[in-house]
Amino acid sequence: MRNLLLLFGLLLLIAPLHAAEVAVPAVRTIVLVRHGYYLPDANADPTLGPHLAPIGVAQAHLAGARLAGLPTRFDALYVSPIQRARDTAAVIGEDLPGRHFEVVNDLAECTPPTRRAAIMAQEKPADMAACKAQFYRPVARYFTPASGHERTELMVCHGNVIRNMVVRALGVDPQAWLEMSVGNASITRIRVEAEWHVQGDLRRRRRSPSPEPAHRRQR
Repeated sequence: MRNLLLLFGLLLLIAPLHAAEVAVPAVRTIVLVRHGYYLPDANADPTLGPHLAPIGVAQAHLAGARLAGLPTRFDALYVSPIQRARDTAAVIGEDLPGRHFEVVNDLAECTPPTRRAAIMAQEKPADMAACKAQFYRPVARYFTPASGHERTELMVCHGNVIRNMVVRALGVDPQAWLEMSVGNASITRIRVEAEWHVQGDLRRRRRSPSPEPAHRRQR
């Protein structure tokens, strides 16, 4: 009898440890911010592109103030390697003291396949295929439930990147991304529910996901 009691006590101690190892899926919220306004600059780095224009800096300040006013703390901050996105993140960072943006190359701007023949004619098939693969990688990485507790992540990137994520979240034709507009320094939120799972090229869940509209759209 004594041995049974000891065994029962050990099982009670082990059970919580095992439960802690098996973290339950939780909601992941992705907050997407498009960079501020910029002007073409022939002297800019051909890979990184130009810096923000003064109005773009002002837009980034507004976005930063809005983000800082949200009740949720960001668990991670990501930014495209392109200069205009990094400038926007730097300004936003002034309202998020002590935080650091991680550069994610797959958040860089490019042009994936689209329904519009005029756009397709201007792009090289190999470049569009590479862009499609690039845009899918963040979807595969971030469009999954969080583990154990809710998680909120901020991404400062580009219009094509954001539109591609939205159409994938909605589960519609990925080539429909040009049918929407994303303003400079706009804020879009995508909520990844705990029951999401992969089906082919898209992420689906039992109920259709509904990306929340930007709080402000500026062109």
